Amino acid sequence: MDPTGFGAPAQLVVDCADPASLAAFWGRLLGAAPVHRDPSWSYVDGPLRIAFQRVPEPKTGKNRAHMDIRVTDVAAAAEAAAGWGATPHGPLQADAQGAFQVMRDPEGNEFCLVSG
Repeated sequence: MDPTGFGAPAQLVVDCADPASLAAFWGRLLGAAPVHRDPSWSYVDGPLRIAFQRVPEPKTGKNRAHMDIRVTDVAAAAEAAAGWGATPHGPLQADAQGAFQVMRDPEGNEFCLVSG
């Protein structure tokens, strides 16, 4: 056993302006019910809990890390995500390994829809 006590990740936390709104978006995207603990903290449970915490400063610049969400049909998933408030960033990319579409959630956080 690791003497430090480190284990599996507990959750991924995203800084944001509106935790309830982002939890609702990501819950829809991941098929999970959003949980609103209080006005400054919401989350969705999936393979990994994704939590959203209110911070005073706005997002600036590109994320240094992002999630890849596996989908069957990238174009159809991008269209559905756009209907829930996401926006595509650049064109659909495809090669012999599969396809992906860079997207931004309603607060501008990047994520990719991937197949293959």
